[in-house]
Amino acid sequence: MNTSPNSPDKPVVRLKPKVNARALRHGAPWVFDSDIVTDRRTKALAPGTLAILEDAERKPLGLVGFNPASRIMARMLDRNPDAVLDADWFAARFRRALALRENLFDAPFYRLIHAEADGFPGVIIDRFGDTAVVQPNAAWADTLMEPLVQALREVTGVTTVIKNASGRARGLEGLDDETGLVCGTLPDAPIPVPMNGATYMADLVGGQKTGLFYDQRPNHAFAAGLARGAEVLDVFSHVGGFAMAALAGGATSALAVDGSAAALELAQAGAAQSGFADRFSTRSGDAFDVLTKLGEEDARFDLVICDPPAFAPAKPALEAGLRAYERVARLSAGLVREGGFLVLCSCSHAAGLDKFRTACARGIGRAGRTGRLIHTGFAGPDHPQMPQLAESGYLKALFFAL
Repeated sequence: MNTSPNSPDKPVVRLKPKVNARALRHGAPWVFDSDIVTDRRTKALAPGTLAILEDAERKPLGLVGFNPASRIMARMLDRNPDAVLDADWFAARFRRALALRENLFDAPFYRLIHAEADGFPGVIIDRFGDTAVVQPNAAWADTLMEPLVQALREVTGVTTVIKNASGRARGLEGLDDETGLVCGTLPDAPIPVPMNGATYMADLVGGQKTGLFYDQRPNHAFAAGLARGAEVLDVFSHVGGFAMAALAGGATSALAVDGSAAALELAQAGAAQSGFADRFSTRSGDAFDVLTKLGEEDARFDLVICDPPAFAPAKPALEAGLRAYERVARLSAGLVREGGFLVLCSCSHAAGLDKFRTACARGIGRAGRTGRLIHTGFAGPDHPQMPQLAESGYLKALFFAL
């Protein structure tokens, strides 16, 4: 049997007899290895094979990207089992995604594709003007990069496409970690990105993820509204995240803390580009160590923001992650002046909002402080959530008045 992508003779994979297909029929995008009949034939399929998924009664459910090496063994691509994933198929989905972003933003700097919610399971695409950074975090997308990139260029007009293969997700799929240029010309300097009245510098090749975190844009803006006349501390700052937005909002000063000296250099370049250099400073080091030292120095700020990496990227790490979030809350709450504000963020999908909020409240209490929760923020609208996939609502930002 020909099992190459888009072969007319697609293999069939089937749900186990006792697996209820109702969730899949109602839009759930993932099928785990424990739910699929696996035999020598299915295990021999190449990662990224397009297959027809059937329920236990042999009724087709749709076309899936199949990977026997992944715990998410099948990802729903199209409810039509006869769909052909060519450039036209990709272009139709790109047009829909682009129309939404062009309604939301005046400039072409945004997340263009947010995986399952935009009809591209496991795929992230961030746009930086004429350049797009693609993270094909699922084997099916790796296999079909050629028509994907062709459609991306035709629909959006981008001239440079970079494949970013870093991160945990590709490892879970058994994929390589080779980042590089797909087409166009690699930028020879960081890309300036206008956002919330500031200019951020994004390293699209050597930076974290795709070079910038667009998801926090609305939370940066809300924090900026609290920052007028404030002294600000931004911990886990990356390239200046909250600090730059706060300075654009009228903060008198902002101190950015991060473990990456390279990220802080980009933050300083962005501050200079934005005209904030005289109000902006950085401190490199482990965030927990710096928070502890600032407490020992009796440093105090009007607005403190902590936006750490995912401490609980998966359920096995949940309890340790919640303890880490509690520790961040405790160390940072003590640095907030009376009547000031504390912003605590989590990008861990395994730590749901309730558990994260409880950990933060416990940490604030352990610091001897009390806080009112005045706002809960989520990822921006260019990071749409898929109602059938809880993991798509990963970002939480809690704003406390202490």
